[in-house]
Parts: sequence; C-alpha cells; structure tokens
Amino acid sequence: MHTNTLKAEAIVSKIPPVTLLFWIMKICATTLGETAGDLLSMTMNVGYAVSSLILIGFFLLTLTGQLIARRYIPVLYWAVIVSTSTAGTTMSDYMDRTLGLGYMKGSLILVALLITVLVIWKSVEKTLSVDQIRSRRAELFYWIAILFSNTLGTALGDFLADDSGLGFGGGALLIGGLILLVVLAYYFTRISRVVLFWIAFVLTRPFGATFGDLLTKGHEKGGLGFGTKGSSLILLAILVILVIYDSLKKRVPVEPPIAKK
Repeated sequence: MHTNTLKAEAIVSKIPPVTLLFWIMKICATTLGETAGDLLSMTMNVGYAVSSLILIGFFLLTLTGQLIARRYIPVLYWAVIVSTSTAGTTMSDYMDRTLGLGYMKGSLILVALLITVLVIWKSVEKTLSVDQIRSRRAELFYWIAILFSNTLGTALGDFLADDSGLGFGGGALLIGGLILLVVLAYYFTRISRVVLFWIAFVLTRPFGATFGDLLTKGHEKGGLGFGTKGSSLILLAILVILVIYDSLKKRVPVEPPIAKK
C-alpha cells in the first residue's frame, strides 16, 4: 500500500501546479509553437506534410522522455508543451490548407476529436482533473488531449484572424476577453474547476495563435512585422528565462502538523 502511494505521488509530481506562472508559460510556449511551426513549414519551405512528420517525431521524442521521468522536470515538461504546439500548428495547417478542409471544417473535426478523447478519459479514469493523474495511462490521455487542444487552437486562431474579419489584434482581444470570463467564473461561480481548466487550456492556444500571427505578420496585414525567426527567438528567450526560474525557485516542503498533546 505504501509503495503504491509513492508511485502515485511520483506521477502526480510530474505535472506542475496550475498557478499564474503556469498560464504565463503556457501562453508563451503555445505562441512559440505557432511561430516555430510557421518558421519550419512556411519560412523554410519544408511544407506542411513534412513539417508535421518532423514535429510529430519531436513530440513523440519529448513525450517519451516525459513519460520515463519520475518527477516534474520543468525543461522536459515545457519541451513537450512546445512540441505539441509546433506539431499542432503544422497538423492544423495541413488539414485546413493542404487537404482543403478550411478553418471551420478543420476546427469542427478537431473539436469532435478533443471531446472524444476527454469522454474516453473520463470514462476510463473517472476524472479529468490534472491533480488526479496517478497512472501512466492517465498521463497519456493528458498529453493526447493537449495535442488535440493545441491543434484545435491553431485552427480557431487562424479562423478568427483570417476568416472572421477580426484580424490578428481583434482575434487576440476576443480570445483574451473569453479567458477573462473564465477567470471571473473561477472566482465568482461554482462551475467545475476541471471544466474551467480545460476551457482555459483550449482558449489559451488560439490566443497564442493569434498573438503569434500578430508578432510575425507584416504591418500591411495588421501585424508587428517581427517575422517567424525574430518572434521565435524572442519567445524562446522568454520561455527559457521562465523555465530557469521555475527550476530554481525555492520549493518549501510542507511539514506535517505537530500533534498536540
């Protein structure tokens, strides 16, 4: 019994606590995934299909390392987040552009896939809470859901930026407003925290996608004109600083209370 408890705690500790720092790093990582994915598929002219294969391979490599690890390692965890974002970017572009599905159809397919994964996860593990990931199977569900949510986020972000008429800035403001509503719901309603977490997790991806487009696109298209290379370098530097901070910050162990006599 004691051994099983230790194993459960080891799995749980591999997932970082959901704090403000978590969400800042998540938005930074997913935005980096957007710009780096575009850098590979478009700027370097590798193409969506080949880019997807390369980045899915990178995702599988980082995921394997994460599954093998016995504790939470910030650089490894966030490497997987970035890899799901870059793979999701090229996968979405391949579905929407190369296969000709368009942003709307691609988004609907990805919504269906994400819901399917979450339903199966809930039926097997009985919970979708990231605080209750106590088995490798649950961790696999977690990462598959993240991969689909990040791919969906790219499609939604591109739809808002290109087809909705809102533009990059307008799309980012809309998603930012929805995220603010989720935050308010967290503090002022009794809506399930698990439901709010996954809504926020999905929404931060299109926010990253639209924000990434805002950074990379030229001024004539409503962007800031940093390009995929410049934007990727800036975001990578910020994420590295945050990962180093997360790795070095002091974690005070929680001591059990002293029993009163």
